[in-house]
Amino acid sequence: MSDPEIRAARPDERETVETLFTEASTWLAVRGIDQWQYPPRRDLITAALRRGELFLALRRQRPVGMFQLDGFADPEFWGAADRPDSALYMHRMTVGRQAVGEGIGAVLLDWAAGRAAAAGKAYLRLDAWKDNPGLHRYYRSVGFVPVRVVDLPHRRSGALFQRAV
Repeated sequence: MSDPEIRAARPDERETVETLFTEASTWLAVRGIDQWQYPPRRDLITAALRRGELFLALRRQRPVGMFQLDGFADPEFWGAADRPDSALYMHRMTVGRQAVGEGIGAVLLDWAAGRAAAAGKAYLRLDAWKDNPGLHRYYRSVGFVPVRVVDLPHRRSGALFQRAV
């Protein structure tokens, strides 16, 4: 299959973004993974859409994935020693269930790494659910290096990864 087209999502595509997110959270729940088991935060999605930070991957005009890419280094995870400005940060990457196993996630990560490099950044970074070892293995398989696990009692995420760009 050909690589998907990746472009900024438009504000009128909020429902598409929410559907992809909900589909992913339902799939995780069926597998006993409690990641993303909350309704999509419409306010955060709407704000990210307005800022042009949410991206859709489309194949034959149909959404097959999405993610948010921005310069927000969560201060609970990335401190001054990490040089937070040296990276772009990927959030909430999802691949539609109909496209699983087609390498879409790797394409999205490569595209985001290219954007980070073009912006003069050294890294593409992300944080993952601490207790999702399958996801950790996946990120390592596509070139990410574990940085550390930040274990905060009020956060389930905190497994930090980065990839040089």
